[in-house]
Amino acid sequence: MKKPVYLDYAATTPVDPAVAEDMMKYLTLDGVFGNPASRSHGYGWQAEAAVENARRQVADLIHADPREIVWTSGATESDNLAIKGVAELRDNPHIVTSRIEHKAVIDTCKWLEQQGIEVTWLEPGVDGRVSVESVESALRDNTALVSLMMVNNELGSLTDIRAIGRCLRKRGVLFHVDAAQAAGKLPVDVADLEVDLLSLSAHKVYGPKGVGALYVRRASEVRIAAQMHGGGHERGMRSGTLATHQIVGMGRAFELARTGLDAEISKLEQMRAAFLDGLEGLDGVHFNGSREHRVPGIVNLSFEGVEAESLMLGLRNLAVSSGSACASATVEPSYVLRGIGVSDELAHRALRFSFGRFTTEEEVAFACSQIVEVVERLRSVR
Repeated sequence: MKKPVYLDYAATTPVDPAVAEDMMKYLTLDGVFGNPASRSHGYGWQAEAAVENARRQVADLIHADPREIVWTSGATESDNLAIKGVAELRDNPHIVTSRIEHKAVIDTCKWLEQQGIEVTWLEPGVDGRVSVESVESALRDNTALVSLMMVNNELGSLTDIRAIGRCLRKRGVLFHVDAAQAAGKLPVDVADLEVDLLSLSAHKVYGPKGVGALYVRRASEVRIAAQMHGGGHERGMRSGTLATHQIVGMGRAFELARTGLDAEISKLEQMRAAFLDGLEGLDGVHFNGSREHRVPGIVNLSFEGVEAESLMLGLRNLAVSSGSACASATVEPSYVLRGIGVSDELAHRALRFSFGRFTTEEEVAFACSQIVEVVERLRSVR
């Protein structure tokens, strides 16, 4: 049976074959299988060298110092470490975030509220972007941290992190950014953006699942409390034996993303244009998010008169989603779409289409023909 066309790259990317090939060299007896923390023999030294090489590769993509990269199990852990880590070291901290963040940030902030910490929830614009003015107006004398995502995972909308970073650095407020959907899809320079903490995930950038990193700016004012305790790994910020093969995979994936960034952006812009052109003749299609300030690989559309679940069932030859993968088990309309003012009716009729490195023109054309055919058929039997 032929596989469905994969248009859910925002949920996860397949591991690049070059990445998988490198990872295989760090698993078995004839490879580099040692514990990177074992400093008494060559097996450990080799593993440590591989880990440090990967640390440089990840740092290079975001223009950071390798010493500012802390390995984690993924962006969810990175978000938790950044937000809880800052809050724990402050007296009476105030946190600022938005209503359309990833669940890893929203649920972490809700947990902090249960511990008595005050959180301000910003309202985004109808385009899914958080304004610098709304951030500035939320700041207080005891604001310890602002946490915002660079690219929204459901909409692809791009918030002006640079302008917000400038504002917060002047005010002496720490800035955490979830860049899981940004890395490898647009240029990221942590110094230029003036961020203090930045979450990364390998599996959004053609690397393996189960590994990520947190950028922690090397400055005396940027301090976080460890959330995992054990052997004092990662300069005491995140204990746990490092998964060499996964870290090597993340490093190679980020290196490929850095060297091929311009070509990847250009290709995804072409795929996006072809996709939207292919649906041009279909009436009752609503675009969700920002048409101008966005990454090219994510498109969120609502189809009048057609429930998203019914449409997905009809599109059995396409792999798409009705929102974030972390919330796909719920039947409630997307909190992100609700958060930007989309009606419940249209939110229930929204699908996210996301393209990637291995998407072809033929697949995009096939997807468009399938969508038009199924939407028109479902509308005709209402």
